[in-house]
Amino acid sequence: MSYQTLKERQRAERVNYPENLSLRVHRALSWFGRAEQCNDEDGRFIFLWISFNAAYANETGELRIPEGRRVSDFLSRLVELDSKNDLASIVWDNYSNKIRLLLENRYVFQPYWDFKNRLLGYEDWEDKFDAAKKASHKALASHDTSTVLNIVSTRLYTLRNQMIHGGSTYGSSINRKQLIDCVQLMGQLVPAIIGIMMDNSNLHWGEGCYPVIDSNDS
Repeated sequence: MSYQTLKERQRAERVNYPENLSLRVHRALSWFGRAEQCNDEDGRFIFLWISFNAAYANETGELRIPEGRRVSDFLSRLVELDSKNDLASIVWDNYSNKIRLLLENRYVFQPYWDFKNRLLGYEDWEDKFDAAKKASHKALASHDTSTVLNIVSTRLYTLRNQMIHGGSTYGSSINRKQLIDCVQLMGQLVPAIIGIMMDNSNLHWGEGCYPVIDSNDS
């Protein structure tokens, strides 16, 4: 699904959206549209991640739910609501190439970097890596889309941290293939996620972060 297709749908339907969903979709689409215009992989990945973040992030107040848990819960809910099986199609169409390579790449596996950074408790990162791969293979055998997506999301999040926190060089040839694969995967997942949310506009998606404030409001 392209930005233009989703934007035209949003314009036609937004009058019926609850305020919190309307804000999420509007913001997510704005960054997805920017990602489509971007002509470099580094920038496109960052814009796609912001779009994804705009879709799932909730204002939790004093309750600080770990980021990984929020993403996991969000993706699991989307899979349950995905009546057209868009997410399943993306996962299984890509599993034998992009996703499998991503899951077997230690450079987007956070415990590997925790070990390299000499954090305690990560000396067994290889065991953790093997366990994660086995979990993904088991999910493959049982056609468990939700589990595969959640494992993939942890890899994407590691790449996101590397880039956002300055842990990579712009335009670097190092690990360029994994970045390209992640961009292509996110480019499919993000519009599907926005579409599923619009398909289920009758449901509560939570209050978005940083709500729009009236300029006259103190």
